[in-house]
Amino acid sequence: MNVTQNKTQYKNSPLGLIPEDWEVKCLGELGSFSKGKGITKDQLSETGFPCIRYGEIYTTHDFIIKKFKSFINENVASESKEIKKGDILFAGSGETVEEIGKAVAYLGDKKAFAGGDVIILNTNDEINVECISYILEIDSVKKQKRVLGQGNSVVHIYSKDLSKLKLPVPPLPEQTAIANCLSTWDKAIATQTQIIAQKELRKKALMQQLLSGKKRLKGFTKNWEVKKLGDLLIYTPREVDKPLTPFLALGLRSHGKGVFHKIDFDPKAIAMDKLYVVKENDLVINITFAWEQAVAIASKKDEGGLVSHRFPTYTFNFKSAVFLYFKFFILGSKFKSMLDLISPGGAGRNRVMSKKDFLKLEIKVPSIEEQTAIANILQCADEDIQLLKKKLQQLKDQKKGLMQVLLTGKKRLVY
Repeated sequence: MNVTQNKTQYKNSPLGLIPEDWEVKCLGELGSFSKGKGITKDQLSETGFPCIRYGEIYTTHDFIIKKFKSFINENVASESKEIKKGDILFAGSGETVEEIGKAVAYLGDKKAFAGGDVIILNTNDEINVECISYILEIDSVKKQKRVLGQGNSVVHIYSKDLSKLKLPVPPLPEQTAIANCLSTWDKAIATQTQIIAQKELRKKALMQQLLSGKKRLKGFTKNWEVKKLGDLLIYTPREVDKPLTPFLALGLRSHGKGVFHKIDFDPKAIAMDKLYVVKENDLVINITFAWEQAVAIASKKDEGGLVSHRFPTYTFNFKSAVFLYFKFFILGSKFKSMLDLISPGGAGRNRVMSKKDFLKLEIKVPSIEEQTAIANILQCADEDIQLLKKKLQQLKDQKKGLMQVLLTGKKRLVY
């Protein structure tokens, strides 16, 4: 990529300073709008014609539709709206103003369809659709979309609003050069994402083998012992008075996704007078959603956070349990099933885990030495994935930075 900061002349525009040879155009000048139609969740099938529903625009696709997630049969397709190569699709609804009006471009040749609440821009031939899809996500344009979004719990935007969006539009050759440049980063991001997915699959397979004893590490032959969790964990509540000022409250995500922070939590928002302190390496479980695997081991950054009585904390018996080993064990499907069994009742908040039965659960565990060896191997795999994720974030940040300078004309490509 050749970037230049040449003697570009700039001019004032409704979007601020832009290169003199750029134009500000309303989105409506770049094509004509239409609307997607139908396609409910019940109408989806495993195979058939590819389609896109409005929610997938902000959950599945990023700038360009590279691979479809959903499909419909011929009967549903006959009642739906077909999209063409070069169309730009917008999410007409969203739960937040950040999601509203998110755009993706369709550059494929396959016959495909758009569902309801998808707004379609059939673009003119004299623009680079890929470049325009990037321009639609720069700060100055996103700000306009936030202003145009209407609604509260569900936010809506309409084609008549989108048509008014003002975009900085470079000459066509520069549009193509910018699109080619940014697509290089897209390819690197996609490759890195695929590598991470493969590494995570390998780690999952390794966890299943090592934590079940199906695969033993060299030098370990001693039989695993059946022990109750009460032999491995010590119930350790640290009761304190509810603070009078805002404090760090902790919560647990379901499906083993860890601890989250509620910073500066208002003490008036909770009726309880007593709370409990969490410390690093505690095992914390949400008894209301234990059946959904709302369990984690606290990290250093969670130290000192407060939880309610619904989040009992346990420390590890160092003579028989290694906390790092259990950091991985509690994420397994077998442990989830065990939590499910001791959480009787209906759905949601009616399913409360029995703390008494929790400590009676029996599991097979290796010796302290083997636990440590297994934990070290899995931790290395985990650290490898975290490094790859860090590199992925760097690529995303680089691309974001490029978008802000290339799509505003602050830096120009040599083309």
